[in-house]
Amino acid sequence: MRIRFGFRDLEFPSAHLGELRDSQDLLGDLDGLWQRLKEDGYLLLRRLIDRQTVMTGRETILEAMRAQHALVPNTPLLDGVMPPGGKSVRLRENQLTHDPTIRNVLENHALFDLFDSLFGEPSLTFPFKWMRAIGNEQYTAAHYDFVYMGRGSGNLYTVWIPFGDIPIEQGTLAICRGSHNLDSFARIRDTYGRMDVDRDRIEGHFERDPMDIIDRFGGAWLGANYSAGDVIIFGMHTMHASTTNLTNRFRLSCDVRFQPASEPMDERWTKLGRGHYASVQRDMKSAREQWGI
Repeated sequence: MRIRFGFRDLEFPSAHLGELRDSQDLLGDLDGLWQRLKEDGYLLLRRLIDRQTVMTGRETILEAMRAQHALVPNTPLLDGVMPPGGKSVRLRENQLTHDPTIRNVLENHALFDLFDSLFGEPSLTFPFKWMRAIGNEQYTAAHYDFVYMGRGSGNLYTVWIPFGDIPIEQGTLAICRGSHNLDSFARIRDTYGRMDVDRDRIEGHFERDPMDIIDRFGGAWLGANYSAGDVIIFGMHTMHASTTNLTNRFRLSCDVRFQPASEPMDERWTKLGRGHYASVQRDMKSAREQWGI
């Protein structure tokens, strides 16, 4: 299959963009899950959340988008068809994510059960959720999540949740395996991987051409086709990006974060937090030149 990743057209699966490893068979094996997370930097868990629960949430999101006139009239609602040249739609995250049909996905009992078991104590999730509706020719550049939310617990994990069946050509999450632990990435982790976009006022994305990362530092980019109910979990120093949406349908997804309840939370994302507050004053190119990466 021909897809686009950053600026490049690639075959998937191929040596340039391989397939993510499914860890669903390890559910219930805590040691196995932690070992897989240590090795790969991520966990792909198929069918973790009930499919119908996810599809009900998808319908709620698309109804809100239709009310904003973001969808093509007289097309099936659940297809999420965008108008010609359709770009990303800014969703009112904290309004939508309080809807019970969406909250049932983002704070699903299966997620809490999993993280409670992994942490060996009660877990909590950030009150703020990052809802996305990604349009045609749009993609997310490569980055670490630490630069956006690294002030709290050192045991913070992102959960990426697709709202529906999303093939890779529609713009899905990709992981750079090895970016969290290979020696060749150590300089990146020690410089870019310690920055804070609000403190340092540097743009957060590390690289807009993801393939350049493995050309220079190694690792391997991995992607997948996703179905409603699948999730992928990864740590704050796992480099990730998305493929480009080449379809006429919006890619709907949401990022949520989980951590041990006993550990401090980044104050920007608490219930009373203000989110990001500082304007960017420096581009990543100049910062990387200073860091020598």
